Amino acid sequence: MYLNLCKVEMAMSKKETGIQGVKDAGLNADLQEIIDAVEDELLVVDPEYRARFANAAILSRYQKKGDSPIGKFCYQVFQDRDSPCQETLWDCPLQKVLESGNLMTVIHPGNLRGVHGYMKITAYPLRDKQGNTKAIVELRRDVTAERELETQILRRHHQLLALNHISSAVSGLYDLDTILKTALDNVLELVNSDIGGILLFDEDTKTLSYRVQRGLSAKYVEETQISLGQSIAGQAAEVGEPIVVEDISKDPRITRPDLVLAEGLKGFVSIPLKAREKVTGVMNIASHVANRFAADDVSLLKSIGDYLGTAIEQARLYDRLAQAGDRYRALLQHALTAQEQERKRIARELHDETSQAITSLTLSLQAIMTIAEMKGIGDAEFIEKVRATHSFAVHAGYEIVRLMKELRPSLLDELGMPAAIHRYAKDTLQAQGINVSAEFKGTDERFPPEVEVTLFRVAQGLIGNILEHSEAKNTLIKLECDEKECMLYIEDDGKGFDVRKLTRVDPSGRGAGLFTLKERVSLVGGHCHINSHPGQGTKVTVKVPLMQV
Repeated sequence: MYLNLCKVEMAMSKKETGIQGVKDAGLNADLQEIIDAVEDELLVVDPEYRARFANAAILSRYQKKGDSPIGKFCYQVFQDRDSPCQETLWDCPLQKVLESGNLMTVIHPGNLRGVHGYMKITAYPLRDKQGNTKAIVELRRDVTAERELETQILRRHHQLLALNHISSAVSGLYDLDTILKTALDNVLELVNSDIGGILLFDEDTKTLSYRVQRGLSAKYVEETQISLGQSIAGQAAEVGEPIVVEDISKDPRITRPDLVLAEGLKGFVSIPLKAREKVTGVMNIASHVANRFAADDVSLLKSIGDYLGTAIEQARLYDRLAQAGDRYRALLQHALTAQEQERKRIARELHDETSQAITSLTLSLQAIMTIAEMKGIGDAEFIEKVRATHSFAVHAGYEIVRLMKELRPSLLDELGMPAAIHRYAKDTLQAQGINVSAEFKGTDERFPPEVEVTLFRVAQGLIGNILEHSEAKNTLIKLECDEKECMLYIEDDGKGFDVRKLTRVDPSGRGAGLFTLKERVSLVGGHCHINSHPGQGTKVTVKVPLMQV
């Protein structure tokens, strides 16, 4: 829309040529008509600040008042002043252009047609043939709409930055009190206040009470119990919308005016904290100054309230999940402890009773065969049955011993974990043609029973998996301990498997062994890492802390 003012200057000095050019184009128009077609206001001002020329956009505005700006000072026409504009208010573009001879653009606030707005003024110098500035051309455009849009964009940007700041501050936090304290501190900093608190809604009592606060007395916090619809915070929670109060000390809705007066509270805003349209609490921000919170503050706080409501719900869900996890681990610990005790009891009974009876039976059958030979009993069928029964008894005795080792190897109690793991591996794997190599370091001393039982059961489970699934030829077992932890490493050169596919326990039971292994290790504060790929064997590393146990 702006004119090329060099051409305007030439047109004004050579009007005949300009008009002739327009006519050559087939148009019947003069310079005034061309300039009047410009939508922006155009004004020519001389060095003494008097208006010498104006287009229709300016003239029409002043003709409605029965007046004309021509011949008047520009600061009288546009600013209603008796002297030129000074820099303390805003820059005068005319003075700057006269001094520098260069184009200049400024934006001035003002009263535009009875409404506060903004005017963009672009001033151009008009020079004579010697290059001296003889007049100034002003192009004036109402940019109120653009400034309002810019203000809204900046406001939204500020809100997004504030939300991002709050989000970054509470990101990664799972403790509800830590989340609320961090959020409240950041909110108070954003709105430049030092008084506030967050009240949470109790589903059982249907009341709001302070969970965290800043700048409030202990008496105020302890005695504040608000029902839905009661007081300002209760109403904000009930309707789910912010409530702003210019001076809370004069508001009839407060239930404890004595506490409010004692705290010296004035400006007040109550913001509901919502998650999926359900109010989880209220955030109160206060000030000792009345009418402290503007619409922008409320808009920002409302956005933060919606975010905090979701954060509160997530923290509560995480807390319930953590409690469920604690109950699960306690039950699992109880089950494993009971299982270990039952294993020990059964192994003891097998050793003290069943094994002794089997041994006695075996010896008795051997004695019968010896007596039969000495007396020359020639009943071959009888002798064969006694021998078969003796063989069965011997086999049963071996199975009883093997079962006792499975349940609770005596070496674990007598010589400790390293010897028990090594013996179990050799008895289980080497008997099936799988070579076993073992390395032990720092295992001369005995360890806490929880550590020994855990690592032995882990090794027992892994050795069983090697025997049953791996098709391995060689197995390496390492056990290294220091004052801080024990590390058990078991590797085989078998067919391996895809660890990524074992994300849960199948109905068939596949994956239950590894899942139980990891859970057993986690109960003593350790962790387990399994590395395996099809055709590349399996490597399992288990670390159990000694200090924690």
